[in-house]
Amino acid sequence: MQLDCRHSLGPLCGAVTLAAVVAASALHAGFGQKTADAAGGETVTPVFAYDLPNLPGQKMSADLVEYAPGASSRPHRHTTKGSVVAYVLEGAIRSQVNDGPITVYEAGESWLEPPGSAHPVSENASATEPARLLAVFVAEDGAELTTYDQ
Repeated sequence: MQLDCRHSLGPLCGAVTLAAVVAASALHAGFGQKTADAAGGETVTPVFAYDLPNLPGQKMSADLVEYAPGASSRPHRHTTKGSVVAYVLEGAIRSQVNDGPITVYEAGESWLEPPGSAHPVSENASATEPARLLAVFVAEDGAELTTYDQ
């Protein structure tokens, strides 16, 4: 698995690569319980969650987000008490972070989102192929990581 560090990930590259390896192992072992968002089109599976001993009060966790062909997430936002790195495992993801441009990320690409990021667009870029991404959060322990807009 190769991490694309062109998107200003800097020191998080190693952590995200490690997270992806741990996630692959955890998924193979069947860790986590899938939840499907009936109003959206994604399935989210928690992969891992660890307290960070060198950052008291902080936790690193990851979710596998799977999109069927043509599926999308409802508009949502992430916690103001942490950041998230998204890494595309399979297919292509069309995403908009805050008021930025709508961008398509291919398998092997990643991006960093600042605290409190909003996603008006988060979807499978293909109408015929599935897509999967790993969302790795580093956030204050107990923070609600994702909330859907109403």
